[in-house]
Amino acid sequence: MPPVIPASVRRAAPDDVDALAALAALTFPLACPPSTSPADQRAFADAHLSAPRFAGYLEDPSRRVLVAPDEGGGLAGYTLLVLGEPYDEDAAAAIALRPTVELSKCYVHPAHHGGGVARALMAASVAAGCAAGAAGMWLGVNRHNHRAQAFYAKSGFAVVGTKHFLVGDVLEDDFVMERAL
Repeated sequence: MPPVIPASVRRAAPDDVDALAALAALTFPLACPPSTSPADQRAFADAHLSAPRFAGYLEDPSRRVLVAPDEGGGLAGYTLLVLGEPYDEDAAAAIALRPTVELSKCYVHPAHHGGGVARALMAASVAAGCAAGAAGMWLGVNRHNHRAQAFYAKSGFAVVGTKHFLVGDVLEDDFVMERAL
């Protein structure tokens, strides 16, 4: 039986795109290694995590954006899922479970770290992947982001390979992690 989506997590709505972009601008740099410049981090967020981009993600049938609202009416965290085959050749070669879904983004506002938001988002993401018919879920995580790696390992993911991730002019090395659904 697939996991139940926690009541505190829901699909994102068009009214969420500004809050998603603001949260992404705050949290994306936290996942970047120290070698990534703030200017490159901002440029990446502007190009891939802006309000117009989130609006497009909400309209894309191959994507799911899940949000965890906070008590003040804002967002405590979000995940972005991408259904289907990986666009990255290294990730596609590393993962074994098909059909698959990518956990492309999983970010929690620093004020909510340690409060169970990430666990709720992960449970909801796994449930959404199961509902979409995926057999496995994969993600890329920077090899220097030990906190995220530990969380993903506790969530059932294991390192199955490596891939590259470009932020600005810096090609970062990511671990590819996968788990069965």
